[in-house]
Amino acid sequence: MTTAPTTPWARAVTRSRLFWPAVVLAVLLLANLAFTPDFFAVHLKDGHLYGSTVDILHFGAPLILVSLGMTLVIATGGIDLSVGSTVAIAGALACQHISEAADPASLGTVFGAVGIALGTAVLLGVANGVLVARVGVQPIIATLILMVAGRGLAQLITDGQIITITSEPYQLIGGGYWLTMPFAILLSAVVVLATVLLTRSTALGLLLESVGGNPVASRLVGIRAMRLVALVYVFSALCAALAGLMVSSNVSAADGNNAGLWIELDAILAVVLGGTSLNGGRFSIGGTVLGALIIQTLSTTVYTVGIPPETTLVFKAFVVIAVCLIQSPNFRAKVARRGGVGRRSGARTNPVTTTNREVGA
Repeated sequence: MTTAPTTPWARAVTRSRLFWPAVVLAVLLLANLAFTPDFFAVHLKDGHLYGSTVDILHFGAPLILVSLGMTLVIATGGIDLSVGSTVAIAGALACQHISEAADPASLGTVFGAVGIALGTAVLLGVANGVLVARVGVQPIIATLILMVAGRGLAQLITDGQIITITSEPYQLIGGGYWLTMPFAILLSAVVVLATVLLTRSTALGLLLESVGGNPVASRLVGIRAMRLVALVYVFSALCAALAGLMVSSNVSAADGNNAGLWIELDAILAVVLGGTSLNGGRFSIGGTVLGALIIQTLSTTVYTVGIPPETTLVFKAFVVIAVCLIQSPNFRAKVARRGGVGRRSGARTNPVTTTNREVGA
C-alpha cells in the first residue's frame, strides 16, 4: 500500500517557520474547550467585546510589544535583559507625574506623563546601544547592568511604595476600550504593523539580518553596523516603555518592584518559539507574535485547568521544552530517521522468516 505524495503546497506550509507555532497555539486554544466549553465565545456588552480569546490578546499585548523589540535586538546577534526594568521605570515615571499633577485627569497631564516615560526609554536605549556598539561590551553584560540598576531606579522613583492614581484618560492605554476593542490590542497591532512595514517593505530588515548574520562582512560592504545596533536597542526600550504604560494604566498603579518582573525571559522565549535563532540573522515578527500568544495562552490554560500556583512555572517549562523540540528540524529528523530504521529493519526480517519457513517445509 503506497501513500499519496505530499503536494508542493503542503510541503511549503509545513516548512514555514510559522507552521509549528501556529499548530501549538491552536492545540493550546482547543485544549481549553475541555474545561471551558464556551472558551471561544465573544460577547458584546455596553459596546465592549468580552471573552477568553479577547483577554488573551488584551493581557498578552505588553508581552507582544516587549518581544517585538527583543526580536530586532536578537536579529543583530544581541540580547536585551533590561526590558523588564524599563517597563518598571516607564510606569513609575508616568504614574508619579500624574499623581503630582494638579489635574490628573487632563489630557495634557497624561500626554506629559507618556512623553516623560518614552523620552526616558530613549535615553536608556541609547545607553545600552552605546555600551554594546561603541564601547564593545557584550550585550548580555551591558543590558544586565541596566537590568539591575534600572530596577533600583524604579524603586527610587516610587520610594519603594506602590503609586496609585485616578486618571481615566491614562487608564485608556492599558485598561480602556476603543472601537469595541481593548485599546491595548489596537496599540500593539499598530506597532507590530509599523514594524513589519519598516523591516519588510524597506531594506532595514535585510540590513539587520546582515549585521546579525555576519557583522564583519556587513562592515566591509559599507553597512553602518554600529548605528543599526544602537537603533535596535532604542527601539527595544521604546517597546518596553509602551508595555510599562499598558501595565501601569491597566491597574492604575506603579509598582517599581514587581512591574515587568521576568518579562525579559518570557520575551526571549517568545522570540525562540517564533523561530528566530539566538545566533542572529533571519528573524520572524509573525513568529514572535505567535510565540507571545503561546505563552499568554499557556498562562491562561494553567489557571483554567486549575494547576496549583507553585507548580505553574514547572508546567510552563515542560511545555516550552516540548514546543522547542517539536520546532527543531534536527529533532524531527532524528525521530523520523529512527522510525525509518525500525521500519526498514522490520522489512528485512520478513523475507528471512519466510525463507526459513519454506526451507523447513
